[in-house]
Amino acid sequence: MASNVIPWYKKKRVSQVKTDYAYHHTKCVVKQQTERKSSSISASQEQAQATEAMAEPAYTIPVFRDRTSEGTEEYQRVTTNVGKGLTVIQQELHRMRMATKAQVDSLAIQREVQEMMTKRVDVLDDIPKMPDFLIALRPHTVWEKTPVKLFCTVQGNPRPIVKWYKGGAPVDPLSIPGKYKIESKYGVHSLIISRCAVSDTAEYSAVATNQHGTATSKATVIVKRPSGVGESCHLGLVPHLTEIHPSKLEVALLDRFSVTFGVEGSSISLACSMVVVPNLPNVPPLVQWYRDDKLLKPSELAVMTVGGGEARLTLLNLAKDDEGLYTLRIFTKDGTTEHSAYMFVSDAAASPAGAPGAPMSVKAYDINSDYVLVAWKPPNTVNDVAITGYFVDRCEAGSDSWVQCNDSPVKICKYPAHGLKVGHSYHFRVRAVNRVGISRPSRKSDKVTALDPTECERLQGTDEGLLLSFPATVIKIEGKYDIVIKDDDLEGYVTIPGEPIDVHASEICKSYVVLSWKPPSPRGKAPLWYFIEKCLAGTGAWQRINTAVNLHSPRYPVFDLQDGQKYQFRVYSVNMYGPSEASAPSEPIQKLDEDGVPSAPGQVVASRNTKTSVFVQWDAPKVLKNLMGYYIDGRVVGAKDWFPCNNKPFKHNRFVVHGLIPGESYVFRVQAVNVFGLSDESQESSPIAVEPALATPSAPFGITMLSCDGSSMTLAWQSPKHCGGSKVNAYYISKRNADTLVWKEVNLAAITERICTVDNLTGGTFYEFKIQAANMAGVGVPSAPSDPMKCEAWTFNEPGPAYDLSFSEIRGHSLVILWKAPVYTGASAVTGYLVQMAKKGSSDFVTLNQEAVSHRYLQVTGLEEGETYVFKVRAVNASGVGKASQLSQPVCAKALPGTKEIVAGVDEETGDVFLSLEACEISDTSKFVWSKNYKEIGDCPRVAITTKGRTSKLTFTNPDKDDLGKYSVVVTDTDGVSGSHTLTEDGGSHSRYNHSLNTMLELSYAIRHPVIPLKHGLNYEVLEKGHVRFWVQAVKLSSSVSYRFIVNDKEVTSGEGHKISHDVATGIIQMTVDTFTRANEGTYTVQINDGRAKTQSSLVLVGDVFKVALREAEFQRKEYIRKQGPHFSEYLYFTVTEDCTVMLACKMANVKKETSFRWYKEDDEIVPETPPNVMSGACALPIPMFSRKDQGVFKAVLSDDRGKDTSVFDISGQVFEDIINAIAQIAGASASDLVLQCTPEGIRLQCYMNYYTEEMKTVWKHKESKIASSEKMRIGGTAEMAWMQICDPSDREKGHYSIEISDGVKTHTRTFDLSGQAYTDAYEEYLRLKAAAFAEKNRGRVVGGLPDVVTIMEEKVRIARNKHRNRNQYYLIICENDENDNYCEQQLVNELYCSIPVKQSLSLTCTVWGEPTPEVTWFKNEQEVASNEHTKVTFDGGKFASLVINKVSPDDSGKYSINVRNKYGGEFVEITVSVYKHGEKMPEPKLGQPKTPAATPAATPAATPVPPRSPAPSKAPTPAPSKTPASTPVPKSPTPTPKSPTPTPSRGVKSPTPPRFMKSPTPPRK
Repeated sequence: MASNVIPWYKKKRVSQVKTDYAYHHTKCVVKQQTERKSSSISASQEQAQATEAMAEPAYTIPVFRDRTSEGTEEYQRVTTNVGKGLTVIQQELHRMRMATKAQVDSLAIQREVQEMMTKRVDVLDDIPKMPDFLIALRPHTVWEKTPVKLFCTVQGNPRPIVKWYKGGAPVDPLSIPGKYKIESKYGVHSLIISRCAVSDTAEYSAVATNQHGTATSKATVIVKRPSGVGESCHLGLVPHLTEIHPSKLEVALLDRFSVTFGVEGSSISLACSMVVVPNLPNVPPLVQWYRDDKLLKPSELAVMTVGGGEARLTLLNLAKDDEGLYTLRIFTKDGTTEHSAYMFVSDAAASPAGAPGAPMSVKAYDINSDYVLVAWKPPNTVNDVAITGYFVDRCEAGSDSWVQCNDSPVKICKYPAHGLKVGHSYHFRVRAVNRVGISRPSRKSDKVTALDPTECERLQGTDEGLLLSFPATVIKIEGKYDIVIKDDDLEGYVTIPGEPIDVHASEICKSYVVLSWKPPSPRGKAPLWYFIEKCLAGTGAWQRINTAVNLHSPRYPVFDLQDGQKYQFRVYSVNMYGPSEASAPSEPIQKLDEDGVPSAPGQVVASRNTKTSVFVQWDAPKVLKNLMGYYIDGRVVGAKDWFPCNNKPFKHNRFVVHGLIPGESYVFRVQAVNVFGLSDESQESSPIAVEPALATPSAPFGITMLSCDGSSMTLAWQSPKHCGGSKVNAYYISKRNADTLVWKEVNLAAITERICTVDNLTGGTFYEFKIQAANMAGVGVPSAPSDPMKCEAWTFNEPGPAYDLSFSEIRGHSLVILWKAPVYTGASAVTGYLVQMAKKGSSDFVTLNQEAVSHRYLQVTGLEEGETYVFKVRAVNASGVGKASQLSQPVCAKALPGTKEIVAGVDEETGDVFLSLEACEISDTSKFVWSKNYKEIGDCPRVAITTKGRTSKLTFTNPDKDDLGKYSVVVTDTDGVSGSHTLTEDGGSHSRYNHSLNTMLELSYAIRHPVIPLKHGLNYEVLEKGHVRFWVQAVKLSSSVSYRFIVNDKEVTSGEGHKISHDVATGIIQMTVDTFTRANEGTYTVQINDGRAKTQSSLVLVGDVFKVALREAEFQRKEYIRKQGPHFSEYLYFTVTEDCTVMLACKMANVKKETSFRWYKEDDEIVPETPPNVMSGACALPIPMFSRKDQGVFKAVLSDDRGKDTSVFDISGQVFEDIINAIAQIAGASASDLVLQCTPEGIRLQCYMNYYTEEMKTVWKHKESKIASSEKMRIGGTAEMAWMQICDPSDREKGHYSIEISDGVKTHTRTFDLSGQAYTDAYEEYLRLKAAAFAEKNRGRVVGGLPDVVTIMEEKVRIARNKHRNRNQYYLIICENDENDNYCEQQLVNELYCSIPVKQSLSLTCTVWGEPTPEVTWFKNEQEVASNEHTKVTFDGGKFASLVINKVSPDDSGKYSINVRNKYGGEFVEITVSVYKHGEKMPEPKLGQPKTPAATPAATPAATPVPPRSPAPSKAPTPAPSKTPASTPVPKSPTPTPKSPTPTPSRGVKSPTPPRFMKSPTPPRK
């Protein structure tokens, strides 16, 4: 303690504080004693109190009280009530006065402290002063788990700094969050220790320091345990509570959160409502939340709010990590208020089904710069497939990109993750794997940063708390200054680091070994890393194992070690200057087998707890092996599947299983958990029914007086709310005079009913009563004393109160209220009842029935679901409305979970009519009480009641109209399980099954007088060979069934022509008629008897119905005969191949090699290229390029010596349309995008496809408008494509074009946008091609008439074949010299060489064309030929050009050519003429080589053949024109001059030389 002299003003204040504290302590002690006082007063205490009461002065009755007895009674009643009310008010005023005094005293102390701290401040500010404690610390003794506050007041100049110490060690509030709180306000320094533990017992000191010195104040805190819990650390007096608590608020919890069930991924809130006094909006209570006794902190997943009279914890995105016992702890003026409840979190639905649940509790340990050890807890598998391993994923903080750490699943619940980046932060998660799939990922771990712990050692420095983030040495000088020297500074200059030391295995598993070592010393200032070598123990053959990565931390997991081998390891330190020497080798290390899972837990014992929970405990496993916890599984007795009771390992060997069905029986088993997985299951517990634990019943309530005759009272009361797990079998009543304190027992023998008449009472005396209920566990607590009741005879005419108000069939919007008739009826009999209702807390009662009801129940409708109501009932007689009943207990309009209604039905075996109810909950003491019209059904011969498990059944023995009415059932000792059903004669009922009595009676009669039910009545079926089968199918047949078939009133038996049989398994009875003819027309009946049941079914086969059957029989008979020879198993059908070839196909059966197959179309045989192979079983006829021309009737004929079969396929109408659609489907799918093609006529859009025919449904559209074929828009196509040409395009034709190919189901669309640059380019190309075509059309050319070679011998002429003509036809020009005319004759010859007499002249004639008329020039050997007598040149009509050589001689041999040309161009045509004498060897004909014709801007148009005028036109065929591609320009040749050498002209398109009598050909024009 401080040794300072205490001034006078401090002495007074200290004295006052001690006095106040003593008062407060006395108040607390009295309060504790009051709270601990037993509720039952011993007999001696009661006698002492009675004696004291009797010793008080007698009360003198005033004169006015003698006036009347009623006045006296009223005065006594009012006096008693007012006296009790005044006592309560006085107690409350005293409590408030004491609380106010304590607050005022506290404020006075604070105010005095403030005044003292500011007193004489002007003087003190100028005088330096060392710290001085004005109020020193005081010692405290407190109970465990209660808070304590140490405070002191210190002065000094300058203001001192105060630090707190516990046992000489500084107190760090951050070391244990929520444990310590340090405050400094107005010069008062305090240390608050919340929820003290025994370990907090120590000497605490406050050290005040400024530049002038230091002062210290010390005090001892002793923490004691309550007696029986454990030994306290010190013996002392009653603990003293400090004056100042963490909170000065009084808090009382109201609604509390219960056991909660959540699912992974969902959100849930836990909340408690509370009353806070005083309720200050800005000062909420101090609230803490704990999970499994660990303090929770607000986070993104845990949102904590307090205020508005509620403390709430909201858990977002639930995971199984959140499962546990949640505790709400609120610090109050008198300590703490707590509430705890368990929250379960189940697995989310697995995808795929059968995949395991997610692991949990993922944490990282042994954190280094590139290595951490990740550990987790395994999930509970229960009915799932066993887990085969786990995948560990990581992601960097701030990223959502997860990377899998292990390539193959790891089998244990830990994994060393390496390869991390130094300084980077990571999260980890785990996924479980089984043979079905992979689980959901676990919740990610907390963030960990990959740093070397040796680099992060922190050292505490000066008193100010300087923290150094590097290895260093601190030297203190004079206690004031610190000299910090880094370890690196003491090393000197080091380049090569030292070798690591202490290489060892820190963890050994079957799949890996974790090596650890200590860093080198000295290590140098350069960055350091390591590499590791291994060798088999004793071999010395070292091999480096981390070649791919540089290690920065002294940890490394080594995988892939061989089983059974021992290894040694050594480590090198490396930096930029080089490696160190090798460390000393480790001890030999060998992989070890896993320790394995723990052994199975021991005996499992389950015991009753509540109506929805069971307490389960078990013996720990004999072999623990680092036990993590336990999983508990449950199973309903009789079921196969187990369900998990907890989804997170539970550490203790006892557990409360919640969420069970009341009254159901369960068994339980337990598994132990460690890092290697789950142990074997324990043995199953004994079956246990879910019932509350056995206890004494709670107190009865609602004591009311039903009648009084002046010497006795009739009382009634409500049964206890909780029966204690067994039936209440007795009640005990005590009474006392309202003016005394002594209770007297009324009955020594047990009362079994809740109504009793108490005799031997004194008239005019007020009595109080209390009642105790008893069960097999004993007598329960007594009820609260009733209100004083005066023993005075009732003489009023109105009825007394109804009593025993109860409720049944409580639903969301309705309920039924029941009551019992009043004992006191008044002057006349009770004629009815009025029921009044009000919402809870309201005094506005509403009468529900305007007219009194004569029965003692009423169905109330129109309620608000979830709202709470109260009721009271008044009886009515001829004198009026009687006294109101006691107010009912509040009832909430809400159905119990799982509530079911009464089911009406008929027993399928016996035919009995019954009503049945399955209770949603039940207890051992529950009974099903059936009522009709809300009158209990006792032993009644009309009904029989049976109960089995949770179901009760009321069976009618002989139901009739007398059984109509409303039936209800109530399950006792539950929270109101009940139901009702109105049984009506006809029409609907209130049951969901809607069964009326008549309907059920009909069904009952059908069951008791059974008829064999038929699945199918009598029917017929035509079989192969034309047999007809008559059959009927029953739902069920026995082996003793009998039956007979009757046809036209005559029984038919099995014999010739008829076969009769049955099958019990299928329930089929059948008769087969072998030969079905016209004689079989008539009525068919089958009669069946099976035990007591019988039935019959008939079938009428006459008229058209019979004709249909007969026709089908004859057809099947013919089909059978047809199939005896070769026949078609599948008749002709069509398919379409990918190249759009139509295939007519069929399939054959029963064929042989000699069987012939022929195709026909319209009776004309078709011989396919590939002969059909009948032995293959199928034949097909291809129809390529299908179009309308292929319509017709196709026929396939199959025949041999056994018979003949024909299949006909008519391709027309719809069949033709179907084929075209099938072609369109394939063609449309293969259609290319629209292609733009320019032509001289315009712009063409083309769509290429596998096949196109005009029969296909194709539509061209422009801007969504259909295009019709016209001169402007031409539509056409070829086998390879469809096209649409825009002739002479203009801007109006711009836009979007499309082609739609429809196959009847789908439309294939291809589009092209002809606008913008696309249209501009196309239009320019069109103009260019148009000009080129015009030039090509009008250029000069030779259109026919000249041969290639002419050979002349004496008087013979040989004509060489023109290679541009038909190879089998040749023309001979024979000319005669005539003075007047040249007569020429053209003959067609078929020989290559012939000799005919001619005259000595040769005429070369051709037809030319050009617009304008071209110029014609003849050349011989590239020299122009002049017209003279020997060579006569003519050009007639601008069309026929001739060169006639008279008197031909060998000198005329040579190369002749003609040049035809105009302004658009022209061409050369060459002819070789050979003349030789008789006897000379005939020269070989040499054809002239074609030359490039004159350049033309467009393609050469097709030459128009010249028809001869000879009488035999059939012998002069038209030569085929040749075409030049339109887009290929023809190079232009220079025009030769007559006197200059002419280049070899090209060979043009020529036709035979026309005779004189032929007309000139006219070129075509468009």
